[in-house]
Amino acid sequence: MTGNYDKLVSVILERYCGERLIIGVDGLSRAGKTTVVSLLQQGIIETGQDVCVFHIDDHIVERKKRYDTGFSQWQEYYNFQWDVGYLRQNLFGKLRDALEIDLPFYDSERDEITMRMVVIPSDCIVIMEGVFLQREEWRQFFDFVVYLDCKRETRFQRESARTREQIEKFKTRYWKAEDHYLETVSPLSTADMIISS
Repeated sequence: MTGNYDKLVSVILERYCGERLIIGVDGLSRAGKTTVVSLLQQGIIETGQDVCVFHIDDHIVERKKRYDTGFSQWQEYYNFQWDVGYLRQNLFGKLRDALEIDLPFYDSERDEITMRMVVIPSDCIVIMEGVFLQREEWRQFFDFVVYLDCKRETRFQRESARTREQIEKFKTRYWKAEDHYLETVSPLSTADMIISS
């Protein structure tokens, strides 16, 4: 991983030319995205460059909008976990130029949304981390996307023992949505760089 990480930092810094650069770190659940973003952020900060990190899961919607909707569980996860159109317009569509963005942040303990303002330095490198980032509605906003490729069995073993007990939920909700993404979006072929994790 260290060699891939160093290469990724180099590739990003080579692409940076003093204007905002938008990087996507895509991958399926438990592929290691958050870890890679943390290392990437630290590596870029060490060069003296500003970095602004967004986690797409900070912006999911309330449970009532993504469970028991009448659609199949995988569709709820893929289509309703986020307000895809709202984020396209109010997050992705503003990343290039906005200095401040008002965004909905999800509080999982209270199942509530709170609006917060995020300040983005004008010449920073923006890193967006999350699952399904290369979906049709969002892909065009990235200057560079790295996809973390990791086998399902490995990712499942990274879940807590308690979470692994809910295997039916994985089969009917998460894995079917992941299969849909892999088959319809083909993230491995559209990413600019692939890292095995």
